[in-house]
Amino acid sequence: MKEYQTLLQPGEASYEIQKSRFLAHARSVETEAEAQAFIQQMKKKYFDARHNCSAWVLGDTGSLQKSNDDGEPGGTAGNPILEAIKKNSLTNTVIVVTRYFGGIKLGAGGLIRAYSHTAALGIEASGIQRMAAFRRTAVTISYPLLGILENELRRREIRIADKAFAADVTLVLLLPKDTADSICSALVELTAGRCQLDEQGEEYLGLPICQPQQDQSD
Repeated sequence: MKEYQTLLQPGEASYEIQKSRFLAHARSVETEAEAQAFIQQMKKKYFDARHNCSAWVLGDTGSLQKSNDDGEPGGTAGNPILEAIKKNSLTNTVIVVTRYFGGIKLGAGGLIRAYSHTAALGIEASGIQRMAAFRRTAVTISYPLLGILENELRRREIRIADKAFAADVTLVLLLPKDTADSICSALVELTAGRCQLDEQGEEYLGLPICQPQQDQSD
């Protein structure tokens, strides 16, 4: 599992220039099928628009990517949207930029700038998160050790995914993958070996990097 960056939440933004109105819709997706379904959804919703251009990037290395100009001159729409995604080092991301033509031609350079800027606004409206690998580890201890353990977990800012209270207490911890072993060793030392550790696999968790910004209409 590798760390990667993607959108924090769905985002929408708009931009107007020379009477043409551009609408960006950005989403985080996991598969090409999801990306294509979202693109078709936007085309259906904005069926009356002149163009619904799009781009997506997939995979934890961003190796899968595609763009579509949807009738705009080649390279003036889909690719600028794609470049906006790549500029922010995002993957598992799809953006659709809808254009309502205002009657004034922007030229190739103007189109590239408009689609790039609108896509960037969509990303700002969504925010960005880093998806990091965490190891789920269950720690079972006796009740007298609970306070000591919870204080240590708070000090280290370790997430507790679940708690179970029976004859003993079990806390399911989410440990950063790269420091999980050292944390487990520290917990064993803290409890003088009076804890039972049980690894339960790995998962990705989102860590916000950039919070969503409000829609900016120019």
